[in-house]
Amino acid sequence: MPRARKTAEPAAASAAPSAADTAAAAAPQATVESIAQDLAQAIVEKRLPPGTWLREEALGRVYAVSRTKVRAALLTLSKDKLIEIIPDKGAFVSRPSVQEAREVFAVRRILEAEVVRLFVAGAKRSHYQALEQHIRTERNTLREVATNGTVREKLLGDFHVALAECTGHRVLTELVRELVARSSLIAMLYHSDNDAHCSSDEHADFLRICRQGDAEAAVAQMTGHLQRIENSLRLDGAVPDRQTDLVKALLA
Repeated sequence: MPRARKTAEPAAASAAPSAADTAAAAAPQATVESIAQDLAQAIVEKRLPPGTWLREEALGRVYAVSRTKVRAALLTLSKDKLIEIIPDKGAFVSRPSVQEAREVFAVRRILEAEVVRLFVAGAKRSHYQALEQHIRTERNTLREVATNGTVREKLLGDFHVALAECTGHRVLTELVRELVARSSLIAMLYHSDNDAHCSSDEHADFLRICRQGDAEAAVAQMTGHLQRIENSLRLDGAVPDRQTDLVKALLA
């Protein structure tokens, strides 16, 4: 939790400080980046479910910063489609529809197929070594039963971003990064039962195929991998409309 700047308190207070005020009083100045990262983490950890109203005043109190700085952090999150800013209403945690969820994965299959072709055509030894190290980190993390599930999910998504980075194609990498972030939100909303161990094994199988130089076989493996993840989503059921206390969620 980011902490806010220390301020002098009156000698006698008329009322007991709130939980947000107490946390803010003990904290250093929060930055736009730290606020955005903290909110993103709260969204991925399901403390802030889709549809949650991110009230600027409440966020300003939690982080002890101006509403201008809060707005800048919210704008950062909106660029990754984690939140939606609605004119004259405010900012809300994104609530992707079933159609949007399917479209996100359809676009990922198209874009990541090109990522794979570029990777196989130009990958260097250092690229393979970096991705193999990433897979080892995935597996080590998966063996730690107590590890936060959010950490595991982020590692699995980061593999796809790291793969795109290896191509040296900046725009393509930015698109993949955004879609991976949106996929995480979709998985949270539609209760993905994706097996993390299976995903890590598929990453390893994919890399072995790439080493053989068979680009189309690698594309087929990646496409199948993304299709399996989409199939793990519960896109045929109603999504509960959860309400949450914004301040309590961020201070949890």
